[in-house]
Amino acid sequence: MSRNIFERLLLVAVDEGLSSLGESSKQAIYSHLDKQFNIKKQEIPNRIEAFTGAIENIFGPGANLLEIVIMKHLHQKVRKDVSGNLSENLSFIEYVDAVERDFVKNEGIEEPTRELNSCDQMKAES
Repeated sequence: MSRNIFERLLLVAVDEGLSSLGESSKQAIYSHLDKQFNIKKQEIPNRIEAFTGAIENIFGPGANLLEIVIMKHLHQKVRKDVSGNLSENLSFIEYVDAVERDFVKNEGIEEPTRELNSCDQMKAES
């Protein structure tokens, strides 16, 4: 159950991170991910390495900034102080993996309702 919740929260964090580029840019990126990299929006949590590679291919060195924005959103979603368990030198993939392990180990968050409703809304829009 916690893994499923984490995946949904990660998807919301990715969506919010891409939204920082603007709504039309976000939609263009999702379309590009699907057409050029065969990564559908709903598959991102299970294909995080492919997603990261695609984002790095699209944005080059600028991908790092987008990854940081997504990590910040993810950190807000899980509402836990996981920083004590994490090194500042983690890559995006390592960070997501570490947060997921901590999230699942500690059985999620107390009140995920708002974030999960946002994820459910995203699914309906797909």
